[in-house]
Amino acid sequence: MDPTRSSERAFAAAAEVRSDPEAIAFVRFCYRRRRVGWPELYDEMCAVAGRGLYQGFGPEELSAIGIGFGLFQMPGLAVLVSRVVAEDVDRRRRTAAAIQASLVGVDAEPAAAASADDTVVPASSGHDGAAEQPGAPEAVPDHGVTRLAVAVGA
Repeated sequence: MDPTRSSERAFAAAAEVRSDPEAIAFVRFCYRRRRVGWPELYDEMCAVAGRGLYQGFGPEELSAIGIGFGLFQMPGLAVLVSRVVAEDVDRRRRTAAAIQASLVGVDAEPAAAASADDTVVPASSGHDGAAEQPGAPEAVPDHGVTRLAVAVGA
């Protein structure tokens, strides 16, 4: 038996995987429990199936919806997992871009307000009380934008 031919057949079968919405929901459930890649996620899916943590489904019920844990079902399962992980990565990227855009929008508002203000404050080089004018606004140093890291999807 030619090993290259057998792997071609396995991946051809994986390309024909039917993506039952319930099977995709199972993979998403396992992926949200542990955000890891393919080999580790396979272990997590086996543990979830063995304990019946996803809606009480065991290995038999999961095989009915297209989730098989056998050697010949692995290529199809890997394709399904890669699809779910890619969707999650894309969703996280879009969320991060939306957050970045909202931060840029917030940063633009103070800059627009500052450019509309025509008040000029002379800078003094020392803390000489005679040089300060009464009623003049104090100069506040600009520390720039403060950014916070926010966990998305947690």
